[in-house]
Amino acid sequence: MTAAAVTFSVMNVVIRVLADTLDPLQIAFFRNFFALLFMLPWLLRTGGQALKTTRLPLHLWRAALGFCAMTSWFYAIALLPLAEAVSLNFTVPLFATAGAAMILGEVVRARRWSATIVGFLGVLIIVRPGFAEISPVMALPVMAAACMAGSTLLVKTLSKDHRPATIVLYMNLILTPLSLIPALFVWRWPDPATWGWLVALGLLATLSHLGITRAYARADASAILPFSYVRLPLVALLAYFAFDEIPDHWTWIGASVIVGSAVYIARRETRLAIDGAAGRTPQAQT
Repeated sequence: MTAAAVTFSVMNVVIRVLADTLDPLQIAFFRNFFALLFMLPWLLRTGGQALKTTRLPLHLWRAALGFCAMTSWFYAIALLPLAEAVSLNFTVPLFATAGAAMILGEVVRARRWSATIVGFLGVLIIVRPGFAEISPVMALPVMAAACMAGSTLLVKTLSKDHRPATIVLYMNLILTPLSLIPALFVWRWPDPATWGWLVALGLLATLSHLGITRAYARADASAILPFSYVRLPLVALLAYFAFDEIPDHWTWIGASVIVGSAVYIARRETRLAIDGAAGRTPQAQT
């Protein structure tokens, strides 16, 4: 998970660099295209077995949400300070908790709802409505988080009868042609140096997904989730040296509130899962 946090942080810097010469819609296409190329050797080794599925509509819905999340996120990175965008994007577990209750019908009781509300208060600390100028651009990382949460819920459903690598493969297979359509409207051919950045972007995206997938396959979410938040200090450090950006103290405070609530939710869900597997009555499971 720490390795995924590092590659994800570097990937954000690469996206910001590419945004100087390419539209985020085109960057999204090349990210999917090169990520798919890096996965093709694995697909060939499996002899096409990884493509077996009986849930193609769910893969399509997940790709649609993934495209919304990706484009919102890429525009957020291009237009907002990196640390602020990453902090607001930490709300993914909060949206996932709400979505699990409203869409999947999971029981979410008082403690997790309280933690979710506290997490969204962290968002308000960062944007400070009424005290600082609020730009519509600030909604982009939150929108990306909401779409990522929806995608996470679909992954949770698909993972019951799909291998993680199959889910990631279908994501890239569908997203590549899907992201090409809007990219054509803003198309401009990259120069030779930009091609190198685009290849690096696809590689970093693939490594991030592999790291996260392996982490969740080997340990409980509550144990590894805190390591994913290494992204914030890493991004802040990279943004300082690459773009001379310094996050204000409200960003750090709000991010801490969001991270704390997200980690609590993950630990609580793991505890409930353990109790459920042991057949214990959820006496005070809230």
